[in-house]
Amino acid sequence: MNERLRSALVQRGLTVDEVAEACAVDPKTASRWIAGRVPHRRHRWTVANLLRVDETYLWPEAGQRTPRLGATQSELVDTYPNRASVPRDVWMSLLLGAMKQVDVLVFSGTFFAQTNPHIARMLQERAQAGVRVRLCFGDPDGDAVRVRGREEGIGDALAAKIRASLTYYRELVGHPGCEVRLHDTTLYNSIFRYDDHLLINPHIWGQPASANPLLQLRRTTNAEWFERYGESFEAVWSSARPWAPDRQEQHHRGQD
Repeated sequence: MNERLRSALVQRGLTVDEVAEACAVDPKTASRWIAGRVPHRRHRWTVANLLRVDETYLWPEAGQRTPRLGATQSELVDTYPNRASVPRDVWMSLLLGAMKQVDVLVFSGTFFAQTNPHIARMLQERAQAGVRVRLCFGDPDGDAVRVRGREEGIGDALAAKIRASLTYYRELVGHPGCEVRLHDTTLYNSIFRYDDHLLINPHIWGQPASANPLLQLRRTTNAEWFERYGESFEAVWSSARPWAPDRQEQHHRGQD
């Protein structure tokens, strides 16, 4: 019996079925974890994040079987061959578990809203709980978006995707704790930060972000990768301008 896991579930008021749903597994599988079976690494991380405890607290034996890693390597939670292969429960558990900040840096980030039609409401709820929400999209009228669209072979379609994506977030503008900005920078990575967890989507020349690999990082002692990506977000954010939906739409209609 994994008494630590059972106790953490009781303290958080969660059921085995809820854990199974978060991990997208059968409830019988989750029951075996409580009985003592050690889950797959990805499921260990999801459960620990859901319960807001360290993974090694719940499964110390798994840490003992893992080869000792350097400080930088230990930041790496998982890797995915492309962004589309990241399970939806990973995105959801990170968002729902955020207690301090949610930062997003993308060009269009269309998938972020299309895979979760309630994303704006959920971000508002996180903000009402005290979470700082910062979303940074590419400026559809900027040079960086024009260059990226040309490199991907889709021309003005990228700017159109950004405008479509922004419509999902109109109600966040002016909402306490939420801010949306537009950047005009060369973007080497899409960044998604949820407190001490990062999803990094490196960009490969000529390829859409969805087709590129994704790294899942967590903040650790001497977290060199985590800190560098965090600084990258802050640098772009500081140079970005606040999004004014009405002014942007008037400007676009004037161009047409």
